Amino acid sequence: MLTKELGKAFEPAEAEKRLYDYWLKNEYFHARDTSEAPAFSIVIPPPNVTGMLHMGHALNNTLQDVIIRFKRMQGYNTLWMPGMDHAGIATQNVVEQQLMKEGLSRHDLGREKFIARVWEWKEKYGGVIINQLKRLGCSCDWQRERFTMDEGLSKAVREVFVRLYNEGMIYQGDYIVNWCPRCHTAISDLEVEFKQDQSFLWNIRYPFADGSGEIVVATTRPETMLGDTAVALSISTAGSIKDRTVMRRAAT
Repeated sequence: MLTKELGKAFEPAEAEKRLYDYWLKNEYFHARDTSEAPAFSIVIPPPNVTGMLHMGHALNNTLQDVIIRFKRMQGYNTLWMPGMDHAGIATQNVVEQQLMKEGLSRHDLGREKFIARVWEWKEKYGGVIINQLKRLGCSCDWQRERFTMDEGLSKAVREVFVRLYNEGMIYQGDYIVNWCPRCHTAISDLEVEFKQDQSFLWNIRYPFADGSGEIVVATTRPETMLGDTAVALSISTAGSIKDRTVMRRAAT
């Protein structure tokens, strides 16, 4: 490990690579299958294969590395389980954007060829992400690296899903979701670009059952009125329903 001559200037790139290669060669990050030492493990929050890592990943993984190295020095049989997430629709979107630059769509390729393109993306950017983690010095057990689309993991997810469904823990219902007209699927808020727009405030009058008055509720979503079943009020002892209704109408 000692060099013959001490360089005039510290070269971090050379030193980091040399030390990291030494650690990997001697399997210092590899957890033993059987050990009398107490076990300690962390499963890395798998980064998405939609691109490259950012500063948030650097912070998160540095904190995990500090903990795992501390436990390793305390004598624990430590395992930092590395992996990557296929990210579902997010990865599909970036691959489709790539196809658009080529004047193609997933429909032009067909299911099998499109899946092959997704796997090509994973191999390219998955390798970039792994190299980035290694450049950070992350002491993951790289012999146990996993991907969420690996056959064993996919089978485990299907098994758990069916089990929860049979136990009545999973059911189908009607909910307001983000819908992509191009992908024809629901997408999360992370895949949505929000834009503020000018709108209107609608005052909806809810009459009392005995016809003695009404309650006015202001909303920007008048179409939800069709699903309304009740109106709840918070009334202080100092004011009447009429007073509170007027105050709400003035405030909106």
